[in-house]
Amino acid sequence: MPRFYVKVLLVLAILSLTGYGISTAQQSHQHAGWMLMAFFVFVALVFRQFEWLKGYAFTITIFAAVSLAMYYPQYFVYVGDFKLSKLIVPLMQILMFGMGTALSVQDFARVLKMPKGVVVGIACQYSIMPFVGWALTKVFSFPPEIAAGVILIGSCPSGLASNVMSYLAKANLALSVTLTAIVTLMAPLMTPLFMKLLAGQYVSIDFWSMVWDITKIIILPIGAGLIFNYFLSGRFKVLDSIMPVISMLSIALIITIITAAGRNDLLIVGPLLILAALLHNLSGYFLGYWSARLVRMPEQDCRTVALEVGLQNGGLASSLALSMGKLATVGLASAVFAPIMNITGSSLAHWWRSHEPTSKE
Repeated sequence: MPRFYVKVLLVLAILSLTGYGISTAQQSHQHAGWMLMAFFVFVALVFRQFEWLKGYAFTITIFAAVSLAMYYPQYFVYVGDFKLSKLIVPLMQILMFGMGTALSVQDFARVLKMPKGVVVGIACQYSIMPFVGWALTKVFSFPPEIAAGVILIGSCPSGLASNVMSYLAKANLALSVTLTAIVTLMAPLMTPLFMKLLAGQYVSIDFWSMVWDITKIIILPIGAGLIFNYFLSGRFKVLDSIMPVISMLSIALIITIITAAGRNDLLIVGPLLILAALLHNLSGYFLGYWSARLVRMPEQDCRTVALEVGLQNGGLASSLALSMGKLATVGLASAVFAPIMNITGSSLAHWWRSHEPTSKE
């Protein structure tokens, strides 16, 4: 039965892609978007049937949502008189609250147990990605606000995806969780600092306003989550099952809203921005890994640093772009970076999973 189910889905995917090609050739764009969306949905359902492909299903689903946003942006900008971009900050706060409920005091106490890994991870996170982003803006000569967005995604801390990828990659999960927590708590100072230094030439940066924006988007919700976890841990087990689903839906919705808002700019700079995001992401993995190797860290820790550096918090970048009033331009880089990093991160994690670490500590 499962094999027959997969065959049916593959046939439907092929028919959808064929329909998309025909609709596009006939310039029937009102139908082409739905066909492309259907293709990605059927492919995602096929991927879910295979253990080694299951990790990519969510990213393919995002492509389906983005397809609709590119073809029918009017559906993802307003619902009646309500502007959907107003959902981005609350969705991020929910994500950060979920992160807080998954943390404990022990996650921060581990800094004392593995100081070398934490120091190297922080140093790589807040040096490699901001400056690589800045260098890419010089190479590609993006419009000022698009360039600022590239630097913004590089100046943000690592995202929650890094913990999942570290687990899959047989890396040091404890170090990953600790690093994500520490660099996230440092974001209210580090992200505005790098934006002021590196992106100030492209857009006006209000340092203290950005400090407050990050505090209310990240620090306050995480703090609330920590308090919730400390006093009410285990009493609301339903949260453990629904938070991952809420997180995935929130990320997909944020990316879709940004894509719709910046559709016209994305059509102009899309291919170059995709290439820049891919180079940015891969540079994070490569430089993070070899920086850790250079100081003789264990293989598991090297993998962890690589994933922490390469996987950024796109949701935070999107929220800050919205706070700046430039979601359609500054926010584009984070919308492009997010699906790319999920594909590359999953691929790297699965490859590492099939290669046992040479040393464990």
